Amino acid sequence: MSPDALNAGLLTLRVVLGVVFVAHGVKHFINREKTMNWTASIGFKSPGLQWAFMTFAEIAIGVGLAAGLLTSFAAAGLVSMMVVAFWTVHRAAGFFVSARPDEGYEYVLVLVAAAVAVAVIGPGEWSLDESLDIAASLDGGVGALIAAGGLGAAVLQLATFYRPSSN
Repeated sequence: MSPDALNAGLLTLRVVLGVVFVAHGVKHFINREKTMNWTASIGFKSPGLQWAFMTFAEIAIGVGLAAGLLTSFAAAGLVSMMVVAFWTVHRAAGFFVSARPDEGYEYVLVLVAAAVAVAVIGPGEWSLDESLDIAASLDGGVGALIAAGGLGAAVLQLATFYRPSSN
């Protein structure tokens, strides 16, 4: 495979993941009250804090991925957000995203796999990490470990704030 093909593929993957996350962050920013009510309804305490964290984390993750800036850390953020989404919303619906009333976890799984792949492979030469000469220090096994750190962040988030009702 040519380096340009690899870089184009990584850029495409990073930008699409980034746009998805920025879009969700902007949606939550615009719909503050709705987002706060929703987070409270699924069992999170401190809905205002959840709104702020969710909104700004999604935007920062998206920008980081799209720009290829601290890419493995952005991937870890994505992993964290999606593990929390899996645990709180999607796992009960099963695998398929077409499950109703909630959506299954297949999409969440695809996002996590894509983020881990970018963290391990690296952001490519067409990234700010490469321009800053830090890409090689943050990919491979290091990238995998950083991305896996998102799992720990998710567990911390859930242990600190998630208190679902026992219906």
